Amino acid sequence: MATTLFGGVQFFNTLISVIKTKVITVLIGVDGFGILGLFTSTIRLIIDCTKIGLDTSAVKEISEFNSKEDKTDVLQFVVVLNKVIWITGIIGSLLTILFSNWLSIWTFGNDQYKYGFIWLSIAILFSQLSNGKTAILRGTHQLGNLAKANLWGSFAGLVVSLPFYFYLGKKGIVPAIIMGFVVSYLAFAYFSKSNQNKPIKLGFKELIQKSKSMLSLGATMSVTSLFVALTLWLIQIYIRNHGGLEDVGFYTAGFLIINAYIGMVFNAMGTDYFPRLSVINKNNILINKEVNEQADVAILLITPIIAVFLTFAPLIIRILYTKEFLVILGMVTFGVLGNLFRAVSFSLGYILIAKGDSRVFIKTSLGFNILMFSICILSYNFFGLTGIGMGLMIYYMIHFIVLKILTNSLYGVILNKRFYKTFLICIALCTLSYLGTLIDTNLFRYTTMILISVASGVFTLLQLQSRMNIKALLIDFLRNKN
Repeated sequence: MATTLFGGVQFFNTLISVIKTKVITVLIGVDGFGILGLFTSTIRLIIDCTKIGLDTSAVKEISEFNSKEDKTDVLQFVVVLNKVIWITGIIGSLLTILFSNWLSIWTFGNDQYKYGFIWLSIAILFSQLSNGKTAILRGTHQLGNLAKANLWGSFAGLVVSLPFYFYLGKKGIVPAIIMGFVVSYLAFAYFSKSNQNKPIKLGFKELIQKSKSMLSLGATMSVTSLFVALTLWLIQIYIRNHGGLEDVGFYTAGFLIINAYIGMVFNAMGTDYFPRLSVINKNNILINKEVNEQADVAILLITPIIAVFLTFAPLIIRILYTKEFLVILGMVTFGVLGNLFRAVSFSLGYILIAKGDSRVFIKTSLGFNILMFSICILSYNFFGLTGIGMGLMIYYMIHFIVLKILTNSLYGVILNKRFYKTFLICIALCTLSYLGTLIDTNLFRYTTMILISVASGVFTLLQLQSRMNIKALLIDFLRNKN
């Protein structure tokens, strides 16, 4: 039910993002979109470097405390978290200001954007504060408030940022990013205000002691998330050096479709899935059951999305951006296909985090990100932007296979026969959708692919109905609403 809730919220967030992206693309062009992409990836790298993984490690701690009848520990932990979040946010901002000149040179090849990074230190602070509020809402399972905060934060971000692009063009990129983070924090602060408690006086030593467990796991999470952010940043830098700002803009647009628009299902699932795994992290039997159910639902939800996207990909790209961006068609086609395998590895990967297995998680994360960087750079050199999509699909397949072997050997997790039966059918449907894109005649191509999309949707609905009785859930939801 939580996946359904956040799937709906994610849909509206995606719709807001589509409107925002479309307007931005028209107002600042492809190279402007490349500048935006480089700024965004750089501040994401700084955020992931300085947040010490608190947005994930805190969820695990809060979930475990919240599962107990006595809520004293969770209330104290929230107070500690809020203090630590402020400290890490300020550190991130100061580091951004201190290294602003270097960040401009590393990212853009010159110091022209130094002051832009200085101003973006504000965005980094508010991003970290938002991460703290998100962790509290996720950990205490206040999914309704989290959904509202996400929705209103996205909507407010759209309203306040677009005027900057409209009146200032490319010069409006930095203030628009800042205001987006600020209003997002205000939305999360408003919907989590019920969690505010009377201040508890803590000395520095006591603060460190009470946050020791969170910081220990968070440090691990920070290293791994840093690997991801660094990899994506380096790929963009490589593309900028070899293809220019326009290629960076095209890559950013394609990756946004693959990772954000199509990947919205994973964001919806992860909101509820990780806290559930954290509660049962010591019981491998329950973990095995939970992972199988999550992987099963994940591939069922993503399959019709892939089929529909492949059917209307050229139209979708023109709607999201402009006709100039049709050059990313090959990239997003292969990248989107890879999301079917990503759906399964997503379900398996959270086991390592829930278990708190730091050494294994760091090693696998380092290895995976080196692999991703190598494959993407190699494929870009041979096949350009389309090659990156091919590389991502190959990476997602390898990622799934390795995690399957790893979680089986370490924790005895086995994907059951029902999952594999469903998975093979989903692979077949996605393969047919791809083959449909190769048909030359427009009428025959669209007719065939629409039929495949309908078949995928019907298959998903029938399978989900047999597993969770969607009809009954919908009736209960409408009754509760009334």
